[in-house]
Amino acid sequence: MMPNYLKTEFDKVVDREYFSNKANPIRKKAFDRFIERGLPNKKWEDWQFTDLSVIKNCEFRISEIDDTPKEKIELSKFGFENFNSIVIYNGHYQKDISSVPEGVRLLSNLEYMEQCDWNIHQPNMSSFDLLNTAFMDSGICLVIENGIQIDIPLRILFISSGDNQIMVTPRVHIDIEESSSLSLVEQHGGNCNEYLFNESMIINIEDNAKLNHVRIQNNSKNTINIGNLHVKQKNDSSYSFTNFAFGGALARLNLYADLFGKNACNTLNGLSLSDNKQHLDSHIVTNHHASHCISSQNFKSVLKDRSSGVFNGRSIVQHGAEKTDSSQSNKNLLLSSQAIMNSNPQLEIYTDDVKCSHGSTTGELDPDALFYIRSRGVDQQSARALMVGGFASEIIENLNNIEIKNYVRKFFDDWITKNSL
Repeated sequence: MMPNYLKTEFDKVVDREYFSNKANPIRKKAFDRFIERGLPNKKWEDWQFTDLSVIKNCEFRISEIDDTPKEKIELSKFGFENFNSIVIYNGHYQKDISSVPEGVRLLSNLEYMEQCDWNIHQPNMSSFDLLNTAFMDSGICLVIENGIQIDIPLRILFISSGDNQIMVTPRVHIDIEESSSLSLVEQHGGNCNEYLFNESMIINIEDNAKLNHVRIQNNSKNTINIGNLHVKQKNDSSYSFTNFAFGGALARLNLYADLFGKNACNTLNGLSLSDNKQHLDSHIVTNHHASHCISSQNFKSVLKDRSSGVFNGRSIVQHGAEKTDSSQSNKNLLLSSQAIMNSNPQLEIYTDDVKCSHGSTTGELDPDALFYIRSRGVDQQSARALMVGGFASEIIENLNNIEIKNYVRKFFDDWITKNSL
């Protein structure tokens, strides 16, 4: 069943004069398919542990011109002052405070589609991809040209703000051309009430190219954040991704990685921290199409109070993808007897001569280890904090950039101090 407000808001998008009419057939096709498929529900295998009733029960509206900033945005409060930043506020690109380094071409979604003669595959892996295509109200494309090495990370900052029930649907294309490299920080923040953020990001990594991608989701606690991430890799390419999920009432990451080129390397990591009644969900699919590729999935969650989480990870090895080396690990720490974690690592292997492994553990703090630490004169709260910190430190310490590492570590330390009782 589709909420009635979505049809009303879709008509508004189609009627907007500052959107190109050429996009309307693409929008309408996607919206028709969305109506046929509908919003996911708990009868769908991949969504059986995630309740989307809040999307059906609320009445979100598309962002209007009145939802732009009323005062100057203080970027310093979001950190990363030494990075170039692309700022999008309630779906509106903030050109005056945005900047990109030399060697990076920034295009609007319209410019990108025109450059590609409108021949762009629209993602359709989930209903939220279709919804994004139908409503895409803010779009950017980053092109890193051949042989360009961008040393200082580039940030895309999504700010969600306001007291109204706003719906924002960004579309982001990132093309990493041959033998080029980029470090990207995708940051989500801001203060708002009920808010629906549904992003689709499409990443193409050419031969011998490299992308290091850190996603920091720290939305307000009433936000719904749906991230749809599609990655395609060619020969000798490298993609490293780390997701930090801290905020939102409900957050879901849908990540689909396709390794089409030989010797491609794909490293996916994640750390989720949840308390109160938060629900943080990770749905990860790594698909090996070529031989001699390496992939790993390493996701950890720390849950407190009545919060819940999902890890649904799948690694697929297709025919012809010999010499694949793939690993999966999901470890979860429950700090409350009422916290719930659902973990489902999966392997699908359709060829021989591969090396694949997967595993999952969920449990509470080890009472013997806690007793040992306390016997050394450490108080209860500090001892628990040490153990939680040790559990999660692996994901944080793998970050290469010290400024990103310090930012994440500070938030994590504050969270532990608050939640280690």
